[in-house]
Amino acid sequence: MPSLTAAFLAFMLIPVVPGAQQYQLGSPAPQALLQAWDIDVRPDGAGLPPGQGSVDQGREIYARRCAVCHGVHGEGGPQDRLAGGQGTLATATPVKTVGSFWPYATTLFDYIRRAMPFNESKSLTGDEVYAVSAYILQLNGVIGAA
Repeated sequence: MPSLTAAFLAFMLIPVVPGAQQYQLGSPAPQALLQAWDIDVRPDGAGLPPGQGSVDQGREIYARRCAVCHGVHGEGGPQDRLAGGQGTLATATPVKTVGSFWPYATTLFDYIRRAMPFNESKSLTGDEVYAVSAYILQLNGVIGAA
């Protein structure tokens, strides 16, 4: 083993040769491209885009774009259930939904904006995301219908 240790130490002490070949891969990303991908929304609302949406508007958009996967009223379908489940996390059969596990408007908005609908992520406008978020929060009793 002493020879292995000596070989390792010798390798670690090899100086880096200045001017060694640099690989010229890629190019700096243009600022516009970086801004297009900088869409995170923080818990305090920083990063939310301008826009608005109502529960009623969200109900219509949800019916067209979301219900096929998540059920007519968020009860689940081929994809996860979105509504109900409150009070079940500490039970033997927890139901993780928006209402029981993450009833936070900014988190919901951010997720929908980035990932939904599954087959067309990032295809909803800001106003549509606000509206669908409002509808899902209303389904879970987090906000009222008005």
